[in-house]
Amino acid sequence: MEGHMLFAWMLMCLLLRPSTAQNSPPEGVLNCCEGDILFLVDSSGSVSSYEHSRMLAFLSELISPFSLGEDQVRVGLLQVGTKPRLEFGFDKYSTQSGLQAALKTIKPLRGDTNTVEALKMVKEWVLQPGKAGGARERLPRVLVWLTDGVKPGDVTGPMAQLRDDGVAVLVVSTGHGNYQVLRQVVSPPVEDHLHFVDIDDMSIITKEFRDAIIEIIRAERIHVRDVSTSSATLQWRPVLSGLTGHYEILFKELRRGVGGVETSRPDVFTGGPPYQRLTQTADSSTARLTGLKPDTNYIAILRPESNEQAFNELHVTFRTRSEVLSPAVVTVSEPGQSSVRVSWGPLQPGMVESYSVEYSALPTGKVHYVQLSRSQNSTLLRNLQPDTTYLVTVTARHASGKEKAMSVKVCTQEATPALADLQLTTVGSDSVEVEWNSGTSGLRGYWLTWEGQQSSAPGQRSSLYLPPNSLSTRLTHLPPSARVCVSPIYRTARGEGLCCTAQFHSDALVYGYQS
Repeated sequence: MEGHMLFAWMLMCLLLRPSTAQNSPPEGVLNCCEGDILFLVDSSGSVSSYEHSRMLAFLSELISPFSLGEDQVRVGLLQVGTKPRLEFGFDKYSTQSGLQAALKTIKPLRGDTNTVEALKMVKEWVLQPGKAGGARERLPRVLVWLTDGVKPGDVTGPMAQLRDDGVAVLVVSTGHGNYQVLRQVVSPPVEDHLHFVDIDDMSIITKEFRDAIIEIIRAERIHVRDVSTSSATLQWRPVLSGLTGHYEILFKELRRGVGGVETSRPDVFTGGPPYQRLTQTADSSTARLTGLKPDTNYIAILRPESNEQAFNELHVTFRTRSEVLSPAVVTVSEPGQSSVRVSWGPLQPGMVESYSVEYSALPTGKVHYVQLSRSQNSTLLRNLQPDTTYLVTVTARHASGKEKAMSVKVCTQEATPALADLQLTTVGSDSVEVEWNSGTSGLRGYWLTWEGQQSSAPGQRSSLYLPPNSLSTRLTHLPPSARVCVSPIYRTARGEGLCCTAQFHSDALVYGYQS
């Protein structure tokens, strides 16, 4: 009897002995994740000591690659028997050595398969987000149920409540019964989260099942921010805090794989220009990557180095921004009747040799040119026509030989009334003094016209040009009911004027009114 017991004990130790694979964790698992995993292990009377030891060996291999701790993965284990028992909670182990040693000491409970009571403990205490406290309340929670599938009890309702609370439920069954029940309790996708496997073949599903867990609790440990045309900031969750060591950062252009297809796999990140390397202290969490090319894909690799603990490397890909060549924007300000200011940007004196501005009135006006230095980013266009649309084009001549142009349409303001307060004052029986006020400057003169309105003197029109400094004149020998008009003369055309009609009466009084 003692010989059988000794053999069973030696067999259990052999099954729980860390394998070579455990000492060399799968690539990409360490430091990948953050969350809480609770193992619900059936150790009732229907599970033999051998089967129980195989389940624990499976858990040992399954969890061995993960980094443990407050900012990593936390693990708990609850056994199912007549009276379920929490073997250890999430705060118990923060190292793999401590966790692996604890798994070797766990004994089966025996008795009934009281899974429902165990799920009450899970619901009320173990996986309640409020019990985690702080930032961990927002982290993913996973329940992994290992069972032989024998008489699981009425678990559908309690499992549904856990899923509603945000807990991901995964199941491994070493039996082949109760498929419909187990299928209902797992979180989707069922094909990834429910496995039926013989007790001696559990290692077959280890990697696939671990990948399913990683997919749930994977954390964004590294990302890129503040990306420009020539630089980017690499940021990561610190894992070396409190340890001696450093971070090594490598980055380079993302190579193209077979057939020209881009790849982000670090193992094929070879060829092309050499790595650029940076080293940051253990308390760092960012690094600025400089000297990058515009509009180019890059890969960055972060390697935490420490003699106290092993960490896997992390990598991320990103693309720099496209180069912005001036002018990228052209704006209009200070609009007037005969001028407007045109501005552009960005100002790039280190890249631009000179700027030129050309403008013309639409649709077929004469083209004018202005040449400007590379340090200027605005100019005032003068001598424009009022109430006119212009096409303005800003061209930058870059030192690289490139030229970039951008065009905008601008409109000058309407001219303010050039004339105001036209008045006629009698001078004799057939003459009037014509007076007006000027509302604008820059006129070339005034054009006066007058003609008779009565049928006795139809079509008798006369005209007179006056210089721009004239604001009055006397008209003589006017016909009865003469209509007098004064119009402004601009550089290119005659503008709209004002008119008055003079009425002559028998008492020789004359009065005028604008019309």
